[in-house]
Amino acid sequence: MSFVILDLEWNAAYSKKRKKHINEIFEFGAVKIDDNRQIIDRFSVLVKPSIGKFLNPYVKKLTHISFEELQSAQHNFQSALAEFADFLGDSILMTWSTSDLLALIENQNYFTGTDSLRFLTRYCDLQSYCEYILGVGSSSRQLGLSTCAELLSIDTQTEHHRALSDAELSYLCFKKLYKKVPFEEFVEDAADEEFYRKLTFKSKHITDLKSPLVDRSKMFFDCPECSTRCIQKTKWNVRSNSFKAVFVCPECKKEFDGRVCVKQKYEGIVFTKKIVELPVKEEEPKSTSKPSENAE
Repeated sequence: MSFVILDLEWNAAYSKKRKKHINEIFEFGAVKIDDNRQIIDRFSVLVKPSIGKFLNPYVKKLTHISFEELQSAQHNFQSALAEFADFLGDSILMTWSTSDLLALIENQNYFTGTDSLRFLTRYCDLQSYCEYILGVGSSSRQLGLSTCAELLSIDTQTEHHRALSDAELSYLCFKKLYKKVPFEEFVEDAADEEFYRKLTFKSKHITDLKSPLVDRSKMFFDCPECSTRCIQKTKWNVRSNSFKAVFVCPECKKEFDGRVCVKQKYEGIVFTKKIVELPVKEEEPKSTSKPSENAE
């Protein structure tokens, strides 16, 4: 069994044809790893832009690539993708998060009109796997590649934000955290249409309290101090894509800020709840001054 870790660099280019911005890929970088987790091959290709007419200044600063350098590239997207497909072969493809894979599909659709990557048979989101092994990451805050490397004491002084160097850094994280089980549980069958439906599904927050997707029976809190069911003191209002209300414990009389986030994901409706104790309001000191006497 072999693995290929792919990293892509892209530029937000405005398409007159689509009348919107496209994440146009301008660099492929990948490493191939054998069953002993050793690199056996590398892949690096620059892609000549055909949508964008210049590089975003932020991208140019980040990658140290000039638009002139890309214009002299020997590959267009289709030829670069074809070479990468040959490089991948029957290996398991991995990327750090699904962003690169979505960009690949977006470019594939733009240039060929198809949404599926026929050469792809098995896929693993390396970011999700590393988050699981390290016990970090959440739906609101994902683990970045550089942060993962720092947690694993991996040297991050090499040139990053180039496709091949980032693929190599992803490999070092993978090598340190690889365990056959549960890694195999994170490998998905990419030849199934269900894979693409799940991949392209856009999660969204539910902020309408009257929505049938909001199960009001789940919107309660138990006191974190005494485990007594709290009483809702104020009406629900929406803040930062969450429902918020004040709750009070009938036993210890403490007040809490209760927040409920309802998110529609591919797997279904997910409720995330958080309760934080509110500070006790200090009573205003009573006046001790004597009333002034009228002078005679």
